[in-house]
Amino acid sequence: MRLDWQGGTTMTTRIDPSTPAGLEPSGVHEPKKAALASWIGSAVEYYDFFIYGTAAALIFPKLFFSAENPQAAAIASFATFGVAYITRPLGAVVLGHIGDRFGRKKVLTFTLLLMGFSTFMIGCLPTYGQAGILAPILLVIARLLQGISAAGEQAGASSMTLEHAPPHRRAFFTSFTLSGTQAGLILATLAFLPVSAMPEEQMLAWGWRIPFFLSLIVVAVGFWVRRTLPETPAFEEEKDRHHEASAPVLALFRTQWPDVLRVIFAAIVSVVSTIFAVYTLSYAVNVVKIPRPTMLTLLILANVIALAAIPLWAMLADRIGRRPVFIFGAVGCAVLIYPYLWAISRADITLIYVLGLLLSGVVYSAANGIWPCLYAEMFETRIRLSGMAISTQIGFAIGGFAPSIAAALQGQGQDGWVPVAIFVMITCAIAAVSIVTARETYRTPMHALGKRVSAPAAGRARTA
Repeated sequence: MRLDWQGGTTMTTRIDPSTPAGLEPSGVHEPKKAALASWIGSAVEYYDFFIYGTAAALIFPKLFFSAENPQAAAIASFATFGVAYITRPLGAVVLGHIGDRFGRKKVLTFTLLLMGFSTFMIGCLPTYGQAGILAPILLVIARLLQGISAAGEQAGASSMTLEHAPPHRRAFFTSFTLSGTQAGLILATLAFLPVSAMPEEQMLAWGWRIPFFLSLIVVAVGFWVRRTLPETPAFEEEKDRHHEASAPVLALFRTQWPDVLRVIFAAIVSVVSTIFAVYTLSYAVNVVKIPRPTMLTLLILANVIALAAIPLWAMLADRIGRRPVFIFGAVGCAVLIYPYLWAISRADITLIYVLGLLLSGVVYSAANGIWPCLYAEMFETRIRLSGMAISTQIGFAIGGFAPSIAAALQGQGQDGWVPVAIFVMITCAIAAVSIVTARETYRTPMHALGKRVSAPAAGRARTA
């Protein structure tokens, strides 16, 4: 018997003794290998994804757009960062269908190769001065391809790891997906540190291309690790019993549309990540005139701390539940974003580092580290990848356009950041409220995830 929780009402899930053992993952299904593959694959994918964000903040406004209006160029550059989120819902539908019908492994291999190709393509593009309007058009096309790839990566990696994980350590093992994402951001920032230290003329002429070309190496490493990973036992069990959905997307919206909405609203907590990594970098360097290396070093240190904080928050979520950890992270970010932006506007480096490391490295990691498990556990195995991919990518779209929205909201003068802080606080509050309404699943067995409990079954189950 398992105790569950939903919106303040206790309910129970009855474990069917006839359920095949394969539905409840055990050590024989290589959870450590699945976690490692997810970590490396996510690091590779998001190295590619985040070098674009850094370039969009520091370089692309000067290379791919007209220099006549710097603020308009910055908004346009941030918009190209956001356009990837337009194709992410479409990619989520297609890749979610493939992953739920034919397996998680096929999706993860495809996303890795597509991300590597599109990132290398960006490094080869001509600039606005060389090709005119064709340059930003090609940049947008490459970014759209990155968006399709990212749509399936985290949902596929999270589903793969969750379905391999031991029953009472699912949050811990799935957290490696997000640890890999943080590692990718660290690698991306490290790649740009020597580039940003170059004389500006050399950096804009050819130096900025180096991090994009290096993606070929990290993609090769990720592909080598993932190629030997077996399919998940939960998916194979559903397939053997002919329980996989023939049309996963239709089944998803027919049976679990409230959970889709819940995850969409929860996923906008990602606004914190893109505001911290992209908008505040641009604001600090281009408006307040804080040196680039100072802010890039802060990004690296925050993500190093997050590498340690994410698995610790996940371990706590395995002990006390997913909801309280996520809600703490969302509310904490809403509280900290205001003083952090204030510190940047005053160019107080010490306070910037203290608040930035606390905001991004520690508090945001509470929500960021456990959402792969929290969201994945809301859906049944047969529609899990579709459910996660579609709902998160719609929510992430707001996070993707957050730097562009923030640049448009930014006012004049030293306190022009205040509307941006309010915007972030509102999105964090929405995410927290969404998870308040969610079921608690940390004690729910794998075969019962995403399924409603019938009244007779609930009546027969013990509540203690």
